[in-house]
Amino acid sequence: MNDKCVLVYGAGKSGIAAANLLISHNAHVIIFDANESLDKSELMTKVSGISKEDIILGTLSDADLKNIDLALLSPGISVEDKYAVLIKNNGIKIIGEIELGFYFEKGRVLAITGTNGKTTTTTLLGEIIKHAGYDTHVVGNIGNPYTLECDLTSDESVTVLEISSFQLETIETFCPKVSAVLNITPDHLNRHHTMDNYKAAKMRIAENQSPDDHIVLNYEDEYLNEAAKDIKANVFFFSSKRELDRGIYLKDGKIIIKDKDLIELVDTNELKIIGEHNHENAMAAAAMAYLYGVDTDVIASALRSFTAVEHRIEYVDTVRGVRYYNDSKGTNPDAAIKAIKAMKWPTCLIAGGYDKDSDYTEWINSFDGKVKKMVLIGQTAQKIAHTCDECGFKDYVFADTYDEALKICTKEAKDGDAVLLSPACASWGMFDNFEQRGDMFKSYVKSLKE
Repeated sequence: MNDKCVLVYGAGKSGIAAANLLISHNAHVIIFDANESLDKSELMTKVSGISKEDIILGTLSDADLKNIDLALLSPGISVEDKYAVLIKNNGIKIIGEIELGFYFEKGRVLAITGTNGKTTTTTLLGEIIKHAGYDTHVVGNIGNPYTLECDLTSDESVTVLEISSFQLETIETFCPKVSAVLNITPDHLNRHHTMDNYKAAKMRIAENQSPDDHIVLNYEDEYLNEAAKDIKANVFFFSSKRELDRGIYLKDGKIIIKDKDLIELVDTNELKIIGEHNHENAMAAAAMAYLYGVDTDVIASALRSFTAVEHRIEYVDTVRGVRYYNDSKGTNPDAAIKAIKAMKWPTCLIAGGYDKDSDYTEWINSFDGKVKKMVLIGQTAQKIAHTCDECGFKDYVFADTYDEALKICTKEAKDGDAVLLSPACASWGMFDNFEQRGDMFKSYVKSLKE
């Protein structure tokens, strides 16, 4: 990167981190963002040593690209974006933050993708690796940009990386020592257009792996079971439904590894995370650690001590006999189904938000008598209501605001019930991100005790 001129497209968290990394390695950085209302002076406080002249806002022209050697695309920006296409048409190579981080990586990488469960599995694997005594860096789509920490890695360190389909679109040489694809169900079709495109983006996590590397796959995912035949890496399956000849599976409530030996890791009753999907996440993380060489006693100890990830079926509190759960990270129907399955009580559900072209039929049909009232908010409220009518579910109402939705649930929920925020939709439009949506839910619950 020394003396290279690099265009960073996107001035969000990832773009800022990448710009600072590039500048620290003597690259000349130009930042472009299509949002012309951004404050250049504020950006200059975030990016060390950049000048106003090197910040372009609003539009990008061929002239702006004259001396660019390389472009870095932030994950929120599609490779089909008009300015990304302009960059490519000017013969400039485009990479993403993951590829850049891997370029400077000195240790080993363990990487996780999938439609749902990525954050829990990544966090849990990070805890296992820390328990094993490694210098551990947990980064990526989890909210901590890879480019913030890649320079802190060493020959002895381990980077645990959550990676999205958006981030995988722009890899080139990225190659994890152990990877995992947890599941693939419809999501982000407004970006990828078709399920085939979405699946292909997810499976890029394995494209540079060799037979010396490992990949953990969900045996119960029909697509992944089939895709395993074409993967060069050593495949290790996990299953919550059946015993495997080789892999990690759930039997009689126990997580078991079957490889050279049969090892009973833990009883799921010992775990602090609820729901079959979380037992699958635990199996995936345990399998990755096992394949990396972590002692099974260390893996078991870390599994027993792990608590739920924030915003993912996170127990908040019990107020007047009502349990409150924050599943703001349930941003698609499949994730929201898992939250419903984890509920053991009559549930008041808050749902709706930004429309990602999802179909809500399977989610509504998964309620199975558990949802006593659903309160709908946001852009998708009418679309979800229409699906409810088609599925014969009538116990829904609309709320104009998030606060109104919370108050309706508090009024409806009785002693022994649960209130669940699991929207099945993205947060954009009403909130900056799912974290803000979840934090507001938790603040509301806290206020009920004041």
